[in-house]
Amino acid sequence: MIPQERLAETVRVEGAWVVATLARTLGSLDLAEDAVQEAAVAALRAWPRTGVPDNPRAWLAVTARRKAYDVLRREAARPGKESAASRELLAVTADPVEEATRAPEPGSVVRDDMLRLVFTCCHPALSLEARVALALRTLARLEVASIARAFLVPEATMAKRLVRARQKIAAARIPYRVPFDSELPERLPAVLAVVHLIATEAHAPTGGEDVARVDLEAEAVRLARLLAELMPGEPEVLSLLSLLLFTAARRPARTGADGEPVLLAGQDRSRWDRGQVREASALLGVAVRRSGGKAGPYQLQAHLSACHSTAPSWADTDWDRIIGLYDLLLSRSANPAVALNRAVAVGERDGPAAMLAAVDALPPQPRSHLWHAARADALQRLGRVEEAGHELLTAIDLAPTGPERRLLARRLSGSLPPPGHGH
Repeated sequence: MIPQERLAETVRVEGAWVVATLARTLGSLDLAEDAVQEAAVAALRAWPRTGVPDNPRAWLAVTARRKAYDVLRREAARPGKESAASRELLAVTADPVEEATRAPEPGSVVRDDMLRLVFTCCHPALSLEARVALALRTLARLEVASIARAFLVPEATMAKRLVRARQKIAAARIPYRVPFDSELPERLPAVLAVVHLIATEAHAPTGGEDVARVDLEAEAVRLARLLAELMPGEPEVLSLLSLLLFTAARRPARTGADGEPVLLAGQDRSRWDRGQVREASALLGVAVRRSGGKAGPYQLQAHLSACHSTAPSWADTDWDRIIGLYDLLLSRSANPAVALNRAVAVGERDGPAAMLAAVDALPPQPRSHLWHAARADALQRLGRVEEAGHELLTAIDLAPTGPERRLLARRLSGSLPPPGHGH
């Protein structure tokens, strides 16, 4: 018997690709998503009996297209002008097998279906946040809870925003078409944010038992590489790819022999992928030269990651430079996660009392397990064990994944010292 979790994950990953291709061929994201959802239900019913097909993406693609064409045929048979579009679509997309293998139409430099869908979702008529959230839900198939966490808002709030975004698209009749090449730069900031947040979810999953989501990490890197090929002169594109590669290089050391997470301070740096570190460093160097001394937010984050990735040890990390980079990031925009990371870096440079003061100077983040864990770290190092224990209990309760809860529980039991907080 194939585990249901494995089936569901296969359907989720492959379904995202099918949505991207079907949205291109049908010209309707809503129709594509509905059809893929029906195909996913069919797969979860059939595959436990028949096994996962050799090519699950093709199975889902053909099934979803048939579901979509059934809808189009019903719409085309309806009287009235509202069915005209359905008849036109049906006339040009009648063979699901042919559509499954047809290459993207010419006319755009964006040749990858997934990347095309990101650019398509990032329509300037929507707010930047709405564009990014919609693309994450549609493209990466992230749960609403994951997207809400990325934007530091309650899940119900994000659910309402996604509904409003779709309503605006419908009311304004915004087409899901591939943007013209001249429109790509305008949409680039939102596209970069989508790719970065896919990588963030890969690095720090919202739930489950994974220390990292390897599938999402690989997809984020792949999309960033495609962007770098598409816009090789854009410093922020190169910087984002550099940042993702620095992070990916450290993933082999993020779990111990027991499969449990190992924080950055305690990682065996000999396990890091030095080839990826060198590639990331080279990309960052090109980005710096092309930016003309005006570093964007992804370049600053890549410099931060470079500080960690090139330091010989945690103790030998250049904390002065890291704090300075965080200050630059915060000067661009207030970000609670960046501010908390800066407070942790202050603790590494100036000691736990300075760290506690820096954390307490921030607006409270009562729903953030990392905020409570940071306070616990400082309190524990100051010998205020009982207060630290209370903070750790709260952090355990709020931690989104099993590995993080167990890591915090080991600290609470005293089996782990209070390390730094980088993953």
